[in-house]
Amino acid sequence: MKKILIRIKRFFGIIGPGVITGAADDDPSGIATYTQTGAQFGYGQLWAILGILPFLVATQEACARIGAVTGQGLAAVIKRNYSKKVLFLAVALVCLANTINIGADIGAMAEAAKLILPINFTILALLFTTIILLLEVFVSYRRYSKILKWLVLALLSYPITMFLVHEPWGQIFSATFIPQVKFDFNFFFIITGVLGTTVSPYMFFWEASEEVEEEKFRHLIRRNLFPRGLKKFIHNLRIDNFVGMLFSNLAAWCVIVLAATVLNAHGLTDVANAADAARALEPLVNTFPNAGLLAKIIFAVGIIGLGLLAVPVLSGSASYALSEAFNWDEGLNRKLKRAKHFYGVIITATLVGLIINFVGIDPIKALVFTAVFNGVTSVPLLFLIAKIARRRDIMGEYHSGGVSNFLVWGTFAVMSLSALIMFITLGQKLF
Repeated sequence: MKKILIRIKRFFGIIGPGVITGAADDDPSGIATYTQTGAQFGYGQLWAILGILPFLVATQEACARIGAVTGQGLAAVIKRNYSKKVLFLAVALVCLANTINIGADIGAMAEAAKLILPINFTILALLFTTIILLLEVFVSYRRYSKILKWLVLALLSYPITMFLVHEPWGQIFSATFIPQVKFDFNFFFIITGVLGTTVSPYMFFWEASEEVEEEKFRHLIRRNLFPRGLKKFIHNLRIDNFVGMLFSNLAAWCVIVLAATVLNAHGLTDVANAADAARALEPLVNTFPNAGLLAKIIFAVGIIGLGLLAVPVLSGSASYALSEAFNWDEGLNRKLKRAKHFYGVIITATLVGLIINFVGIDPIKALVFTAVFNGVTSVPLLFLIAKIARRRDIMGEYHSGGVSNFLVWGTFAVMSLSALIMFITLGQKLF
């Protein structure tokens, strides 16, 4: 028993940036997109979640490995090895995508909270923004990372609910392993959103930078080119990353299954608002007399918890990218007075995201649009990551091997093809 407890303790000691990144991947934008997918196409896009998993694991492992080996975030590595045009393009893409995503997530948190609290949308949005900024700016990295780990539990409501519903498992597993493709704009708009909210720009920059933070915390003093104990660190990094990405995609799969069973099967094929999305969780509480209200409470708590997890990751990854580009002092392990520019970017990105909510865009629709936008902006960033990870002059003996190289370039190809077909079918629809 004692040995088992020791192994469990060691496992949770390994868990860190990979699991946090994976959970942040299922942010409110992800939940909304997966719910819309299940509502609109039933089980028809389940295969995409299984299919993208090995590509997601390989891509995030490459990003984490780049950070661990170089001791720098992605933007710093790009700056050192490529032109200023390439650097500023990469930084601009991640900052733009993240700011839009922040706005959509804050709006979704406020909209979800309105389901259970009779409070004005503006007040709720301001409240969540204030809480997030206070936590990220004034709470230490180690304590904050522990908070983020616990927020991962917000995802459990979906798999729990899924197993309380009578599911057509034969049909579900068939749809999971056999691709179903429709060559029309609506299908590829949503599938690009599914891929974009799964393989997102902010994840690339965040996980690379957080591995550097982990090295600093563990005092892995750099000798010559690489940190001390790098082989073991990367071994643990890969376990952490795999667990995080697997957990993320399992949760996404459950959301789609649940939305297909509860919403699509009962005629709700368009998720227009937070109340529609919350209906997917009603089976969890249908033994109670007020199932609708309880479902809304569970949905709201989940969206708020995931938003509190994701928004700091979004603003933090944008700040790491900009700070590395302009040689500013950076890191969540630093105090505000020692990294004013770093925290200034976090505050600015979060506030600009907040403002986006007051330009008349519906919060739930904005979440799906954000996922699609991420799917498009990921493409050039994936090209850079694939090139960096395989370069021996940057990565030394830790450069990408054959399998990793194939999968990362495969991710680039899949994301490019999805975005391209989406634009082609859009042109056919318009003209």
